[in-house]
Amino acid sequence: MGLPVSLVLIAVGAILAFAVNQSDPNPPVDVDVVGWILMVVGLVGGLLSLMLWDRLGPGALGWHRGGYAGPPAGDPGYAPRRRTVVEEEEAPPPPGPPGPPPP
Repeated sequence: MGLPVSLVLIAVGAILAFAVNQSDPNPPVDVDVVGWILMVVGLVGGLLSLMLWDRLGPGALGWHRGGYAGPPAGDPGYAPRRRTVVEEEEAPPPPGPPGPPPP
């Protein structure tokens, strides 16, 4: 049971326990008790989900999410990485407005 299912169980249990009123004085099923049971089950499921989150997360099966570090060293299936360096030269200043020639 995941965290969203636990939250839904808690919400449905709270609606049944606090918002639904029975008019029959001796009902076959007490809706308040069903609501409280659903809230407790949702709370226990949510706590278990949070406790097991790290153990059963992406690192549990041996793979980790991380940045790309390049191909493995010494693996013949990959070509070596190339590095491209681009050096830009400064552009000459634009020609200014025509004026008197220098003396």
